[in-house]
Amino acid sequence: MTTPNDVEQVVIIGSGPAGWTAALYAARADLEPLVYEGAPTQEMIPGGQLMFTTDVENYPGYPEGVTGQEMMADFKKQAERFGTRVITDDITKCHFGETPFRLETLEGNEVKAHAVIIATGAKAKWLWLDNEQRLAQSGGGVSACAVCDGALPVFRDQHLAVVGGGDTAVEEATFLTKFASKVTVVHRRDELRASKIMQDRLLNNPKVEMAWNSVVTDVYGDDAISGVQLQDTQTDEFRDMDVKGLFIAIGHEPNTKFLEGQIDTDDAGYIIPVEPPSTKTKIPGVFAVGDVSDKTYRQAVTAAGSGCAGALDAERWLAEQGIH
Repeated sequence: MTTPNDVEQVVIIGSGPAGWTAALYAARADLEPLVYEGAPTQEMIPGGQLMFTTDVENYPGYPEGVTGQEMMADFKKQAERFGTRVITDDITKCHFGETPFRLETLEGNEVKAHAVIIATGAKAKWLWLDNEQRLAQSGGGVSACAVCDGALPVFRDQHLAVVGGGDTAVEEATFLTKFASKVTVVHRRDELRASKIMQDRLLNNPKVEMAWNSVVTDVYGDDAISGVQLQDTQTDEFRDMDVKGLFIAIGHEPNTKFLEGQIDTDDAGYIIPVEPPSTKTKIPGVFAVGDVSDKTYRQAVTAAGSGCAGALDAERWLAEQGIH
């Protein structure tokens, strides 16, 4: 049941671990949440980044591991069990300057809400090579998260490659040395952008090799990656390198463009909570959860915990307003 004048108590935008957990807690608090899970595109499908992950072995409660798709299906089913309503559409515009809040959808509809939980996540930046995308989606050895996938058996004692030169790339390459026989870091320049202490740790690791002034221009392999093609950024010459895993670590982009400056974000576009560790934003009644406001951890379990906090924050705020 919606509140008077068909105003939703809470609308949740996004359907990854943060969104579904927020929905679960909101539903159990009798807020009857409405989730806009998103419309499928090439870069994003309902369920978020985990929909591109074949094996998840680091989420509590799945001792044998689980595919990202199965996990998100479980999350959604549990949220729906307690009354969560789901619409497969995108919110394309938010009007936070009026109350109740007014949200516009891709299909041309409109919804009003007293509280909004933003859980749109962040998408990994890819090289957008054909085989890269195919092998990433099929579990063929291409990944955008070494911490998520690097410990999988398929990568152990293998030659792995990491693309990037910032803190994320260096951190992920260092992490992979725990499992790989060798890690080659592919960077388009002749020096890293990462902090000095992280660079030293990486470059002094005997398992690490650097492919300076290089970019990946092709990915080889049918069912699994067998190698990559590199191009020298100075001479334009091509060369092949045999690898059994490719990790893209060139950053993430938070899905906040649809907010059009209506909410505080940092230079990279991540929403800035105003009272950490709460999920409150500068706009009373609007909350941000998961990777859309987290550029540090970016894990399913931390996103889920954030979603729980967002629902609790929203419930308390609605109670304070006398709405729930």
